[in-house]
Amino acid sequence: MQRKRYAPGRTGSTARTAVVLALGLGLGLGAGLAGCSSGAPADDVKVDAKAGVASAAAPPGRYRTLFEPCGSVPQAVLKEMLPGAAALPDPERERTYRGTAAVTYDTDRRVGCSWRADTPETSHRLSLDIERVVSYDTAVSDDDRAQEVYVRKQLAAGIPLPPTAPPEPTGTPGGTTGPTGTATTPPAHKPTTAGDTAATAPTPTATASTAPVSGGPTPSGAPASTGLESRVLEGLGQVAYLDDVLGNAGANSRQRSVSVVFRTSNVIVTVSYRQETTGLSEAPDSTELQERARKVARLLADRLEE
Repeated sequence: MQRKRYAPGRTGSTARTAVVLALGLGLGLGAGLAGCSSGAPADDVKVDAKAGVASAAAPPGRYRTLFEPCGSVPQAVLKEMLPGAAALPDPERERTYRGTAAVTYDTDRRVGCSWRADTPETSHRLSLDIERVVSYDTAVSDDDRAQEVYVRKQLAAGIPLPPTAPPEPTGTPGGTTGPTGTATTPPAHKPTTAGDTAATAPTPTATASTAPVSGGPTPSGAPASTGLESRVLEGLGQVAYLDDVLGNAGANSRQRSVSVVFRTSNVIVTVSYRQETTGLSEAPDSTELQERARKVARLLADRLEE
């Protein structure tokens, strides 16, 4: 009997093999597509390795760059801050008003500038330091990290943080609110007898301290009631404080340094204004220096809002 010739792909075992391979390829392709569709977590999503769930990362700060500091103070303001520059020769006066940029490694993270003008009797120096804070912890926002840096600066200046407001009292006058929300009156006192006078005597009430909140030394000759002590400032950025320090710069000189520090989102700005007098000149005036330093700080706060 003549045998049938062998033809590849026509046997039953070969067909079954092809089906198995096709199914295997289909399953692998489906798994690959499913993996591609799920993808890696988005850039703004943080994966909790312990719980196996994803949560939104802390938001970034408002600012990604910083402005050029030496051109941020108008020349009219510099003339007021540096009165000694008016007597300088033209080329030197122009260099004084241009300022000297601080040396930093990343101008998107930190910039600064300083100006100085001297006379035989007095010298003035203005400097700016502007820092953009970035948090490298996805659970902590840039603003929260900037607030931590700001608080450390304020405490280092010796200025206490504002106290937390106490909770508002509840209930009605003469009583307290019970667990169910109903007012309960205090128990009536029994008549006082000779034997229990001490037991029923009222407890002395502590009086609140009237001393001003101040972390730095009080300016010389300026009583605390004038409000010129180092203090927290309102209406400047999100948080701000002023530090005023008077000291001796040498055997025959006095120096006053006023610093205004404020935070807006993830940027911290420090304005430092210093005046030094020599000889028989009076100590630098606290009111004048504080007003000038706060003026520059307001200009920079407005610049950040542009």
